[in-house]
Amino acid sequence: MEPSTARSIATDGAANRLRFLALTRGRPLWDLAQRVQPVRRRLNASLIDHAVREMPPRPEPLSTMADYTSWASLTDRTFSGRHMPPVAGAGGGRPTPERAADLFTRGDTMIPCPRSTVLFAYFAQWFTDGFLRGDTNVPRDPRKNSSNHHIDLNQLYGLDARATAALRTFEGGLLKSQTLDGAEFPPYLCENGAIKPEFSALSVIRFAELTVARRDTLFATGSDRGNIQIGFTMLTVLFLREHNRVARLLARHYPRWDDERLFQTTRNILIVLLIKLVVEEYINHITPYHFRFTLDPRLSTMLARAPWHRENWASAEFNLVYRWHSLIPSTLCVGGRELPMADTLVGGALIPGPGLGRLFEEASLQRAGRIGLFNTDPVLREVDIASVAESRALNLAPYNSYREHCRFPRVRRFEQVSGDARVGEALRELYRGVDDLDLYVGLFAEEPGDANAMLPPLLTKIIAIDAFSQALTNPLLASRVFTTATFSPYGMKIIATTRTLSDVLHRNVPEDPRPRFVSLTRREER
Repeated sequence: MEPSTARSIATDGAANRLRFLALTRGRPLWDLAQRVQPVRRRLNASLIDHAVREMPPRPEPLSTMADYTSWASLTDRTFSGRHMPPVAGAGGGRPTPERAADLFTRGDTMIPCPRSTVLFAYFAQWFTDGFLRGDTNVPRDPRKNSSNHHIDLNQLYGLDARATAALRTFEGGLLKSQTLDGAEFPPYLCENGAIKPEFSALSVIRFAELTVARRDTLFATGSDRGNIQIGFTMLTVLFLREHNRVARLLARHYPRWDDERLFQTTRNILIVLLIKLVVEEYINHITPYHFRFTLDPRLSTMLARAPWHRENWASAEFNLVYRWHSLIPSTLCVGGRELPMADTLVGGALIPGPGLGRLFEEASLQRAGRIGLFNTDPVLREVDIASVAESRALNLAPYNSYREHCRFPRVRRFEQVSGDARVGEALRELYRGVDDLDLYVGLFAEEPGDANAMLPPLLTKIIAIDAFSQALTNPLLASRVFTTATFSPYGMKIIATTRTLSDVLHRNVPEDPRPRFVSLTRREER
C-alpha cells in the first residue's frame, strides 16, 4: 500500500505534519547537529520529552479496576492502566469481533514491510512480552495483568525470586545451562513429560496441550512464553549466553566478589544493555527520522523534572497497539528450510542444529510483512478476534477519541483513515460510521505518513509515548544508580561499547565465529 496523497495537513493536523516533515527532511542539517555533542545531547532529551508529552502524563486517573478513581485504582498494578475513561459500547454500529478480525487476514501474498526484517518481528515480540503480560488465570480477566511493569529481562530471570533462584547455579554468578552441539543453551525443563522438581517455580503456557515428546524439548526459561516461538527462544538463548559471558568476565576482574554480587551486577548490566538496544536500535528503526536517539547517561538527570517521569504502569492500550502479527511471514526460513509459521511454534528444538548465528542471519535476510490490515496469517486469526473482544470488554474509547487524545484531528470519513479503496470499502461495510470504528481496527487501518514509514501516525505516536516512558523511567537509569558502584568499571565499559544486537550475537557464538549479517533493518535500507 502506497501512502495516499489524501493524508495531508488536513488529516494529520498542521503541527503533526510539519513536525514529521522536519524530522524526515534536511538530512545534512540533522547530521551536522548530531556531530556537535552538546547540541546532540540537548536535542536527544528535547525530542524524547516532546514525544512523551503528546499525551497527558502518568499517573493515569483511572485503571481497568473501575470507572472512577480510588486509592486502590491508583496503586494496584495487577489491574492495567488506561489512557482514557471507558466508553459504553456502540451497539449496532460495530461488527462482531469475528467479522472485525476478517479485516486482518492475509490473502495468498504478504504485503512486505519497506524496512523491517523478520528479526525485528522476533525482537518486538520478545521485548514487549517482558512487560505486556495479560492475566494468567483461567478464565482470563481482561482487566488484569501479570506484569512487573518494568523492562527487567524476566524473559531470562523470571518474574519473581523463586523463578530466579530455580534458574541460577549459585556459583560464579552463572545461570544454569547445558551444551548442545558445542554451544550453550538453557537446560531442559522436563523429563519424561514432567517438569523437573528443580524447575517447579517455572511454568509454560498451554503446557497441558503439548505431547510428552514436545514437553521434553522445552528449555527452562524465566518466561512462561519462553518456548512459544523459535524467535522468542533464540533471543532468550542469546541473552543467557551473554549473562554467563559477562559473569565470567566480572569474576576474572573482581576475584573477591561472591556469587551473589557477580549475579546481581551481571543482571543489572544486561537489563541496561537491553534498554540501550531498545532506544538506539529498536526505536531508531521504528522512527523514519534522521535524528538517532541515544541512551545518554545524562538523560535521566535532564528529564528528571518531566511530568511523565513516574513509576511505570503498562496500559491496556499499550498492550493492544503492540499486536503486530502482520510482521510475521506465512513461511519462515529456518536452517535453510522454508517452514510454515505454525511449525516454528514451540520450536526450540530447531535451534541447535543450524546454530544461533545462522538463524539470526536468516531472520535478518528475510523480509517482514507490513503492519496493517489484510496482512496477518490466518493461523493468528483467533488472536485478532480476542483483541477486538478484549478491547470491547474494557469499553475502550473508539479510534476517533484516541486520535483527539493524541492531538490529531478527528476524521470525518473513512477515506481519511486510509486512501486505500479496499480498506475504505471494508470499513464502510462493517461500521455504521467512522465514530464507531474500534481503536484496534483503526490503528491498523491507517496508512503510514510516508513511503518509508513502517507505522501509521497514531500507532507511531502511542508507541513513542509508551516506549520512551517505559524505558527511561527504569530505576537503573537514575543518576544516583547509573554509576560504577552499580555496574562496576568493567560493566560500564561493556554497556558503553555495546550498540547493536549484532554486537551481542557476535561475541556469543564461539562455535560459529564467522561474520553474520544481523539487523532489524533490511540490508537495502541501511
